[in-house]
Amino acid sequence: MSEITTRPVPAALPPTEAELAAWRALSRDEQLTRYRDALQAPDAGRVSKATMADVLTAARQRVAARRG
Repeated sequence: MSEITTRPVPAALPPTEAELAAWRALSRDEQLTRYRDALQAPDAGRVSKATMADVLTAARQRVAARRG
């Protein structure tokens, strides 16, 4: 698996402007490689009982905690 320094897009949280610029700078092949790597990661196939609303709520709480 290649080292992922730019997260695959889309993600649960919106990317920053710097992340978007870095993503757009990648070739199509590198973008596809990063998607494939993310989807083949061991935790990509995990099943969860959390709803999308649960995931969104948790993500918003993490963002709020980071912002203080």
